[in-house]
Amino acid sequence: MPRVVQILVLILAPLAVFAAMVWADRTYGTPGRGRDYVVRIDLPPAGGTLGLPKIEGPLDASRPLVVIDAGHGGHDPGAGSGELKEKALTLSLALALRNRLLADGGVRVALTRDTDRYLFLEERSGIARRLRADLFVSIHADSTEAGDGDATGGTVYTLSERGSNETAERMAARENRADTINGVALKGASDAVSAILVDLSQRETQAQSDEFGRMILREGAGRMTFKEAGLQSAAFVVLKSPDVPSVLFEAGYISNPKDSGWLASSTGREAFAGLTARAIRVYFARRSGAGIASPAPQSAGSPASAQDGA
Repeated sequence: MPRVVQILVLILAPLAVFAAMVWADRTYGTPGRGRDYVVRIDLPPAGGTLGLPKIEGPLDASRPLVVIDAGHGGHDPGAGSGELKEKALTLSLALALRNRLLADGGVRVALTRDTDRYLFLEERSGIARRLRADLFVSIHADSTEAGDGDATGGTVYTLSERGSNETAERMAARENRADTINGVALKGASDAVSAILVDLSQRETQAQSDEFGRMILREGAGRMTFKEAGLQSAAFVVLKSPDVPSVLFEAGYISNPKDSGWLASSTGREAFAGLTARAIRVYFARRSGAGIASPAPQSAGSPASAQDGA
């Protein structure tokens, strides 16, 4: 190769590589051009936390606060093999319950999510704790294995370290100990003191959760079908708050067309919202000894006839 050509190659080769790098950067490295691989996320200030949802209802802060959690969301669709996904069904039920509580008055309400967005399980219960909620209700829809489409009805769960049956135990993950208890930080406390604080708080909270769960079953009798007549328990992470009475309400089986069709209908949503709202108001009325009046029950027919007509 002539010496002049060699010199030109040595000079032009680096220039060619540099030009290729500039082209690649402008094509692929700038958002809006080529592949947008740059993702911008708004983070809270150092030491801060992400924003809390708005509280709706009376401006009186002494009024009880209910945090309603629509299960799943975002990239987590939940159960459902057809067009209807659990994340959409739970959100519609949560919105219906919020609207009923606000319409009846006397109770403040906040939603962990009111759009199709994803939240970690710990974030959901964390929202309730940070808002100092008086009650936390997580709404879900059950599902069964393929070929077992006959399972039907709702189930009400409260927290336990071990499930009340094998199915509940398989569905839930082990609960982790909270970092604070009734606003008191456990960090730095001895294991013995922490254990006592957690145990005392959980005992009281568990009793209140069980009380509310039984009220849902009572108010739901004759208004919707329940798979289990009694209160169930499992170690659901979303129920981990040791100082906020919490219940997980499986509203029905999304894998059962009869259940899912009824819950997705306006009749089913109103029945679900009505019985749950009434249970909430009765629970608060009993806890306070007065104050929140419970609206008269509305006839919704038997569960079978209501769902057959959906």
